[in-house]
Amino acid sequence: MSAQMQPSQQDQRKKEAGEAAAQFVQDGMVVGLGTGSTAAFAVAALGRRLKQDGLRIVGIPTSERTTEQANELSIPLTTFAKHTQIDLTIDGADEVLPGSLYLIKGHGGALLREKIVAAASQRMVVVADDTKIVERLGQHVAVPVEVVPFGWEATAKRLRELGGNPSMRVGADQKPFITDGGHYILNCAFGPMDDPKEIAHHLDHVVGVVEHGLFLKYASEAVIAGRDGVKVLKKGS
Repeated sequence: MSAQMQPSQQDQRKKEAGEAAAQFVQDGMVVGLGTGSTAAFAVAALGRRLKQDGLRIVGIPTSERTTEQANELSIPLTTFAKHTQIDLTIDGADEVLPGSLYLIKGHGGALLREKIVAAASQRMVVVADDTKIVERLGQHVAVPVEVVPFGWEATAKRLRELGGNPSMRVGADQKPFITDGGHYILNCAFGPMDDPKEIAHHLDHVVGVVEHGLFLKYASEAVIAGRDGVKVLKKGS
């Protein structure tokens, strides 16, 4: 199914998921605004709701890219200095594990801010098309690991010892990709994981690692668009 899906068809499903998730937002909420192609559809839908329905919200964006999009759409933004708790975050994912709603995130390069926002949220709704559903995390994508540039080679050595097979993420210029926080990203190909919690635990204790893309306790719902329309997966079901 996913192998034959045309790009335009996949974009249409991302749009359906994003627009469905935007309906979860209620008047007066502080909303975490995610990063990535599917989250961008949700942010666009929120912009329309503000204009057409008079929805009143304030947003906390997870990247400079999302900040620009929100500004273009006249979505009012706030900061953690004013709101340390977020009511609802809508964000995408690179892989989604049904049941636990464990995620791999960060292939858009914004995982640190995304995890800070997710951790401060009462509720996190994931938006994705059905190609992101997996039986085991790591089935299709590597785990992005954000690292401090200083001594990154030593950090990579430790990640290699953990079985991560790290590779430096590069930008279009073939130079190391730099995150909004000024860090590097090492993509760690662990392969399909039997115990992502164990791997996350090890990654949490590697000196030089700022954050990693295993989001294991944040999502409460996932809005998934597929051939049969949009479905909402709840944690634990």
